Amino acid sequence: MDLYFQQLPQQLINGLTSGGIYALIAIGYTMVYGILGMLNFAHGEIYMIGGFTGWWVLHLLSRQHVPVMNAAVVVSLMIILAMGVTAVLGALIERLAYRPLRRAPRMNLLLSALGVSIFLQNTILTFQGAKARVFHVSSLIPQGLRVFHLGGVVISFSRLLVIVVSFLLMASLSMMIKRTKAGKAMRATAQDIEAAAYMGVDVDRIIVLVFIIGSSLGGAAGALVGLLFTQVDYYVGFQAGLKGFTAAVLGGIGSIPGAMFGGLLLGFAESMAVTFFPTAYKDVVAFIILIAVLIFRPQGLMGEKIIEKV
Repeated sequence: MDLYFQQLPQQLINGLTSGGIYALIAIGYTMVYGILGMLNFAHGEIYMIGGFTGWWVLHLLSRQHVPVMNAAVVVSLMIILAMGVTAVLGALIERLAYRPLRRAPRMNLLLSALGVSIFLQNTILTFQGAKARVFHVSSLIPQGLRVFHLGGVVISFSRLLVIVVSFLLMASLSMMIKRTKAGKAMRATAQDIEAAAYMGVDVDRIIVLVFIIGSSLGGAAGALVGLLFTQVDYYVGFQAGLKGFTAAVLGGIGSIPGAMFGGLLLGFAESMAVTFFPTAYKDVVAFIILIAVLIFRPQGLMGEKIIEKV
């Protein structure tokens, strides 16, 4: 038992890292669902494309695995361009695959989302191949900064970067939602899309903005995970999408604070599972928690219970 308590601080850091990633992915699911009431199952592939964008930036700005410019600039460009590419992709998906079906039955939207997911996955498979692409990050981080020791806790620079960037992005989104005119319009549209349109809100523009923001956060998560685990392949979006969706449902799908909380809780649950159980059971524990929440609190931990009108 003493050994478990000794591992606890380290697992908390690991949970904070993965939880931040899950939260960024979950926000994309919950923002789209909050306004359109649909599940964007292509969101996992957007995360995957963010990872490949980060890899290409690193590849093009390196010679013999050594960056041709300042490492901080390279890492910044990896994250920023991953966000930019996926933001454009999110806007295109909304315009081409979802907007024409907005008034169609929800099953049509669901099938369209699955079709986009399969299309993106196979497009990347065709152009990138099935072999995983490796991020050569060792040359980006100076030897003395690769690992930090705080007591008995070991924190790698990559984990610290993931934690800092993910929380900065979540804080920026929260500020934007609460304090900007666009954020108020997003909240109004999520509350009642028809009433918001009657009050002069450009609903189509807000929906595009939601896809852009959610997709860019997913792209950032993909680039950060590539830096952390040093590889990406065409299939990583499937599992990441499942985890992000689980986090969104866990916190209360449709609630942005709920998505953040659900992502962090899922990350901590998985890290604790690794402490007490074999690593193979990590995903099992996460989905057991999800099933329990759906049974006892189907609206999620921070979601509001919807009262059906008679």
